[in-house]
Amino acid sequence: MKQVRKCKYCGKEFVARSGMQKFCCEECQTKAKEARKKRQQDFMNAVEPVIGLQNQEYLTFAKAALLMGCSRQYVYKLVNEGKLAASRISSRMAFIRKADIEKMLAVNPYHRVLPTNRPKKSAVSTTKREKASAKSLESNVQESEVLDYISGEEVMRIYKVKKSWLYTSAKRNQVPVCRIAGMNYYSRKHMDALFGKSADVEAVSEWLTMKEAQELYGMSAASVRSNAYRHHIPTKREYGQTYYSKDHFEQLRRTDLMNDDSYYTAREAAEKYGMSTANVGIIAKKSNISSVKVGVKNLIPKVDFDRVMAERLAQFGSYSLV
Repeated sequence: MKQVRKCKYCGKEFVARSGMQKFCCEECQTKAKEARKKRQQDFMNAVEPVIGLQNQEYLTFAKAALLMGCSRQYVYKLVNEGKLAASRISSRMAFIRKADIEKMLAVNPYHRVLPTNRPKKSAVSTTKREKASAKSLESNVQESEVLDYISGEEVMRIYKVKKSWLYTSAKRNQVPVCRIAGMNYYSRKHMDALFGKSADVEAVSEWLTMKEAQELYGMSAASVRSNAYRHHIPTKREYGQTYYSKDHFEQLRRTDLMNDDSYYTAREAAEKYGMSTANVGIIAKKSNISSVKVGVKNLIPKVDFDRVMAERLAQFGSYSLV
């Protein structure tokens, strides 16, 4: 029975002549042997320098970097910062003792670094003593405070924010972030402070979008934002959409009066008596009729305005201004 196999080098299928045949031809066998020898030589070239360093007491910067598994520039940085001792023999030759490398590692044991909220630099100048005390206090807080972290997916689900808004807000407000297995985790404490809902927001049962508020109250988008800010109307933001409290807007806009049949709007009164809205305002002002202003609209009591118009009709024979 013929055995069809794949070549270990080129991957092509071939009919094996024996149970030990792994390559489709002698050329693939030769190339595979050369590649195996090259891998072995590369491994020895990488290992031999490290094996040779084990018996050397004095190392150049390049060999010290090779022994420590870092770049030569980082070794220069450690020496410049005074963390690693080095001796200069000439203008072009400097050595590092292996004992000094072991000493540096011994006095710097590993401690887990907790990300903390770094406050922005203040424009107010402070003395060196104040800076030192603030730095000491900050370091004590950092060491003692252990933050609780939640994933970005949980933040988006709990606080109903978009991913782009989460990243931007976290960076802008310097929220502590740690990255584990390719996922970002954010401080729950800082997320609550940044996106948390207040008691006023929790008590609101009905919400309006910007478009709904504009259509319901006849306001522009700028007016909706201005009124919400000026009168402290509770708002919330979910998935990039801003919502406004319907109850608070109704109290502000007096929708109970707008739906009351005992009031005219200036347009309604003008249409009923065949005059302009400006004439309605002049007549109401001359007759001392108290109107109620709701937003940009003036509400006029029907009883008082009808009485005044009836008197004008009886006195002048028309509703027009005299």
